[in-house]
Amino acid sequence: GSEDPPTAVNITWSSINFKTILQWQPKPSGYFYTVEIHGQTSDVKRKCIQTSETECDVTDALRNVKETYTAHILSVKPAQVDNFEEPPFEVSEKFTPYSQTVIGKPEIKDYSQKGSKLNVVFKDPLTPYIFPNGSFMSIQDIFQHDLEYKLYYWKDQSSGKKDVTTKSHNFEVSIDSGKNYCFYVQAIIPSRRENRNGLESRVLCTNVGRNILDEYGTEVFIILAVIAVAVITLAIVLPVVLCKRKKAKKARAVREKELLNGV
Repeated sequence: GSEDPPTAVNITWSSINFKTILQWQPKPSGYFYTVEIHGQTSDVKRKCIQTSETECDVTDALRNVKETYTAHILSVKPAQVDNFEEPPFEVSEKFTPYSQTVIGKPEIKDYSQKGSKLNVVFKDPLTPYIFPNGSFMSIQDIFQHDLEYKLYYWKDQSSGKKDVTTKSHNFEVSIDSGKNYCFYVQAIIPSRRENRNGLESRVLCTNVGRNILDEYGTEVFIILAVIAVAVITLAIVLPVVLCKRKKAKKARAVREKELLNGV
């Protein structure tokens, strides 16, 4: 005869590279939550049974990444655990991992600038899903031909940005020889209506032909110039001083000899 516990509110799906966390509110008091994942064609899967938390990792329940799921978050009182009475629950919005998971940052493995060519090699983000041999699937393994990568590149300290697209894991682009370039890589899923662009990799810059003024700034250049002037001055002044001392010493020796002869 007691009142039903509150049902979950603010239910959200948070998913990156197919690792998917379900979150909701409020924090339970005197009851628990149980999560049920309902697919369009798959059996119901129960996760985080009788939890007092307000989030649940449901990655394992979403292995068919192209299926659309909803989550039922049950509010279960301790007295209801062993009976067959349906506890109150709230239903999430629909979620399809293939079209909604966020694609993470690619990893730049290597890059080089030789003459008028910039080469960039990168690696796919990994997913939590595993092949039978125990290795982790990459997002390329799941998206296959749906996945593209875009390289954005520009001259260092310039705002003019260019881009080029590939389905492989390396780029080779033509650039101005002797100029430094900055770049980053980003995954693209052209078939998506939303979330087409993945997260951007870190920005890296080449340093071909970078002079000491670019690298260390004006202050170091001034210090080096002062040192150079001091060294040149010393190289000029020191021989003159030594020569004068030598002449003075020789003149003094001559006078001393003359004095001795006079005596």
